[in-house]
Amino acid sequence: MEEVKKYKVVGVMSGTSLDGLDLALCSFTYIKSRWCFTIDRCSTIAYNNDLKQSLATAQNLSAYDFVKLHREYGVYIGQEIVEFIEGEENIDLIASHGHTIFHEPKNNVTFQIGCGVQISAQTGLKVVSDFRTLDIALGGQGAPLVPIGDQLLFNDYDGCINLGGFANISYQQGESRVAYDICPVNIITNDIVKDAFDLPYDDKGKMGKRGTVIKPLLSELNNLEFYSLKAPKSLAREWVEDCVQPILSKYETNLAEDILATLYMHYAVQIVNVIDDNKLKNVLFTGGGTFNNYLMELISGLTAANVNIPSKETIDFKEALIFAFLGVLQQEGEVNCLKSVTGARKDNCGGSVTN
Repeated sequence: MEEVKKYKVVGVMSGTSLDGLDLALCSFTYIKSRWCFTIDRCSTIAYNNDLKQSLATAQNLSAYDFVKLHREYGVYIGQEIVEFIEGEENIDLIASHGHTIFHEPKNNVTFQIGCGVQISAQTGLKVVSDFRTLDIALGGQGAPLVPIGDQLLFNDYDGCINLGGFANISYQQGESRVAYDICPVNIITNDIVKDAFDLPYDDKGKMGKRGTVIKPLLSELNNLEFYSLKAPKSLAREWVEDCVQPILSKYETNLAEDILATLYMHYAVQIVNVIDDNKLKNVLFTGGGTFNNYLMELISGLTAANVNIPSKETIDFKEALIFAFLGVLQQEGEVNCLKSVTGARKDNCGGSVTN
């Protein structure tokens, strides 16, 4: 008789768009040779201005202050989890992604702050964290990590696209899972909206919809070298600063709505190129960018593929759910990071454990 495995896990995620700390209490069951899940409770804790600023500028800190923030942010995560799980029993572990500050795989560097030891000390629970380091040590990109969850939890779809700070995709190609970052999304547009309108984001894409596409800017963006590179490949804040901001700075005198309109068209073109080039017919979209109605209209209008938008709960918390699942796989001693998507020398089981 097949063994039934059950886990109750808190998944923790903080994305590059700095929307807040995502917490998802998830239940996983392994039965009939497949993993099933439910999201039992979920919440996003918005960052206050001071913490948001600290995370946004952490790369500029001295070594001492950086380590101090790493510890303090771990305490903060732990305290928020304690409130979040009040009244819950039999939680097996916490799986925390932390918040990425440095990610330069070519230099063997990645760092997600949010100290797992501090989280464990605050909650009294086992914590799995630091999911990317092993893969980078094995010559991989350390990203993306979500595809193993897409493969095992969302295999009803040809592909899964997440629209967060960056857009990334995961899909099956023969026996291998293929995944990579497609283009930036909220990491750029949120900053533009904040600077121009003092708002956190472009609600439903209304501001961009009012704008007019700047054709020379669109052409420059679409011709960035990254888009011609083969996978595995990943993007980070450093790439935006080095490759995209210099282009945008040439158009700062244009209306912000026009810049946004151009960026949305750029995102849609790059996303649809990937969908159509790989002949994907049934694609799941999640992440905060999915609420940008205008961007989703552009994507739907450029492809014949079925564009599937799930429940708000799944949209908002899919990454936290999958990091919870990565923690489960780590505890099972199963692969939770695929060499086919990161370029590492071998599949691996990443994560540091604090009991």
